[in-house]
Amino acid sequence: MALPNLSDADRRAALKKAAEARQKRAALRAEIKSGKVSFAAVMKKAEDPVVARMKVSTLLESLPGFGKAKANKIMAEFEISPSRRVQGLGARQLEHLFERLG
Repeated sequence: MALPNLSDADRRAALKKAAEARQKRAALRAEIKSGKVSFAAVMKKAEDPVVARMKVSTLLESLPGFGKAKANKIMAEFEISPSRRVQGLGARQLEHLFERLG
């Protein structure tokens, strides 16, 4: 698929939009890490583009008490690809994650 030819103004707008999305995801990760937001609360907002486009591994690593090893172990156990995003989780995978993480 060929990339569209964007004007300078369109390119700047796209870059600004992408930067805002990254900042929102970083703020959400900080809230999760501090315990202000639970896993269940995040998953209830799974339709939100900020949450939907977050990698599952990033979400798990943001949980208090979780790191790369624990996140990778859970993802391997539930057969979740390392590149999977929240919007791409299957029903069974979601069910297993809710059972384990609440």
